[in-house]
Amino acid sequence: MRSVRILFTGQNQVEIQNAEVAAPGSAQVLVQARKSLISTGTETICLSRNFEANSHWDRWVRYPFTPGYSLVGTVVEIGKQVSWVRSGQRVALRKPHQQYTLAEASDLYLIPDGISDEEATWFGLANIVQNGVRRASHVLGENVVVIGLGLLGQLVVQYMRLLGARHIIAIDMAETRLTMAKAHGATMTLAMDAANAREAVLELTEGRGADVVYDVTGVAAAFEAAQGLLCRFGRLVLLGDTGMPSRQHLTGAVITRGLQIIGAHDTNPPALSTDHAYWDHQQMARLFFTYVQRGDMRVADLITHRYTPSQAPEAYALLLQKRENAMGVILDWTSLPE
Repeated sequence: MRSVRILFTGQNQVEIQNAEVAAPGSAQVLVQARKSLISTGTETICLSRNFEANSHWDRWVRYPFTPGYSLVGTVVEIGKQVSWVRSGQRVALRKPHQQYTLAEASDLYLIPDGISDEEATWFGLANIVQNGVRRASHVLGENVVVIGLGLLGQLVVQYMRLLGARHIIAIDMAETRLTMAKAHGATMTLAMDAANAREAVLELTEGRGADVVYDVTGVAAAFEAAQGLLCRFGRLVLLGDTGMPSRQHLTGAVITRGLQIIGAHDTNPPALSTDHAYWDHQQMARLFFTYVQRGDMRVADLITHRYTPSQAPEAYALLLQKRENAMGVILDWTSLPE
């Protein structure tokens, strides 16, 4: 079977190509894509090659590169040993932007009723954020700062509201992003970079500083500034993965104020930390879907752009040039003939 896919063929080069997809093996399924969500930060770093040599990004990104990891589709063919999923069922999966894709049945995420295809595409990013939130070990009533209000930052704000943070202080240079954050639970927004936010954060926290700061920028310089926003024994969660890790520097505050630096990456979910952990990727996705079903989290109103697969070069051009003008960017695969 031939399948349309999106490919990065070189630095800042986006192509739409056809690829052959085999029939599913005995434990596999074939999924026809309906919608996929562009991970605007990660995918633009990969496309622009905005990372340093010998970094983990450099080892990962090799052209031609298949971007994307948040896809929703319909099961169209099932392997002989697959019994728990049926043809026609909607599923989410961590696969690239592609019309038809093979997946292990065990890697599927079932989408419950009441959640749209577009809402369901956020499951991958929601898991990434939920993983970081769990690493932070929050308690009721903490003061939290979120630096960087892109897709991940917007989800952090919503999780913080659900966890009962006293103050959720959102920091970003883009007013449109701050407006979205305010609508989804931020109690205060600061239109500035983190390096200039210390005085305002201290004022909002009665001179104490934040209990937890999330650096969701992917900008190396923000790491140093974030340390200055924390209270004594505060926790800094690195949720944004910079392409320039050698430029991230510790300050004396780590020792003098006893700060904790917490790295949170999607490849290290809570289930890997103990032998009998409950919160693996599947359970975190199910919790996210529950929150969306109940209206406790909202993502539909974070979608700002929709493109057909043939318009992918246009979508990525927007993200390379004016990413601050976009939030959720959806690729609609239902526009393609079957």
